[in-house]
Amino acid sequence: MSCGAFASTGVVPAPVAHMLAAERLAPRTASFAVLDVDSGRVVASLNAATPRSPASTMKLVTTFASLDLLGPAYTWHTDALVHGVLEDGVLKGDLVLRGGGDPYMTLERWWSFVHALRAKGLNDIRGDIVIDDTAFALPPEDPGAFDGRPNRSYNVEPDALMVNFQSIEFRLAPNAATRSVDIVATPAPVNLAIDNRIGFVAGRCSGKAARVDFEVSSAQWDRAVFSGDLSGQCLERTITRVMLEAPSYAFGTFVELWRESGGGFNGGMRIEAAPPDAQPLLSFESLTLGEVIRLTNKYSNNLMARHLFLTIGGDRYGVPATPDKGARAIADWSRERGLPLADLVIDNGSGLSRTARISALDMATMLRAAYHSRWAPEFIASLPLAGIDGTLRSRMQDTAAGSVRLKTGHLDGVTAVAGYVIGASGKTYVLVSFINDTRSDYGAGDPVHGALVDWIQATL
Repeated sequence: MSCGAFASTGVVPAPVAHMLAAERLAPRTASFAVLDVDSGRVVASLNAATPRSPASTMKLVTTFASLDLLGPAYTWHTDALVHGVLEDGVLKGDLVLRGGGDPYMTLERWWSFVHALRAKGLNDIRGDIVIDDTAFALPPEDPGAFDGRPNRSYNVEPDALMVNFQSIEFRLAPNAATRSVDIVATPAPVNLAIDNRIGFVAGRCSGKAARVDFEVSSAQWDRAVFSGDLSGQCLERTITRVMLEAPSYAFGTFVELWRESGGGFNGGMRIEAAPPDAQPLLSFESLTLGEVIRLTNKYSNNLMARHLFLTIGGDRYGVPATPDKGARAIADWSRERGLPLADLVIDNGSGLSRTARISALDMATMLRAAYHSRWAPEFIASLPLAGIDGTLRSRMQDTAAGSVRLKTGHLDGVTAVAGYVIGASGKTYVLVSFINDTRSDYGAGDPVHGALVDWIQATL
């Protein structure tokens, strides 16, 4: 690859140019920008103004906008309301569970919600459980459209009453005493059926004696079918999948935990808005937004990013929150803040998208603004630390501890990093690097990102 291939693209450090050539990546498929965080000067760049797919680094736009608009102490609320007469612990009527968009209602927190209701004196529900998830309104979406894997956790769709990322962990263990294979689901929603067709076989754990197939056999995702054979010599294994629909999952897990707590319930589920005359019984507070963005960025959680995106839209333009409101809120915010995001294309806030676009220079300029913002400590602390935690835990381990904070991103044909790198001088630099090339699927892009980090730390 000749030096002429980089003409009019900016300052490309020689080690980076050599790495692009070594990985057989055409310069036209790569973009990067290195900015002095103090002066804003572009120290090195390649195709920096070209909009590209940023993959999951798009979460940085969503998380910084949410911090800047809502503040790190912002919280969501999940409410329980009664519609009927509550007397001596018995509710003669319906219990309404109203979601507020909490991005991190884990199973443990859902358990705490149930026990907080019991502490309010509620013992027996004689009516139905009403699921009110009207705070979000999303257009119809095929969760398998992105990659044909609708039951994978990264494809789960947002819902105002999302519980435990809608995920079930199935534990499969051969049982020599009964010559069968046990399947234990955690959680175990009351409305989930498990069809166990796995055969127990003798001999070594290999080939057909070690194969289990999983199928979701209903349109409501409420029936899991396991087939195949497992040898008694096979070790226990786990499979985690998204099951049920979000309201049904919330209902099924609530009833499971409610009954485990000693509460009585024999009714059904309805999905509708809370009646106007329903009376509040409990308002359960989420983690703070500052804590949520740390989890979102450290572990690149798509669902949490999408909830943030919807939340800022709903907060600014009213409920129900929609993707269009989220995109409009970010566009208005960027104009008000003087950020150059006019070419930004953001559809769901997570980067799990084939249409999302931003240029490396615009992303870098936004990251510089974040570095100098009032919420810089919260934002910077949310980024993965190279060789230490999050999605960078096993990467760039030879860098000085704490000197590299980068959000990572990967899609088919895309690899990206964006964040902050401390140079040899002790100064901090913004680094954004996008590779949109099919060779990135085979690891060709990561060495380029690494070469940029090495160059900053060795020369700047």
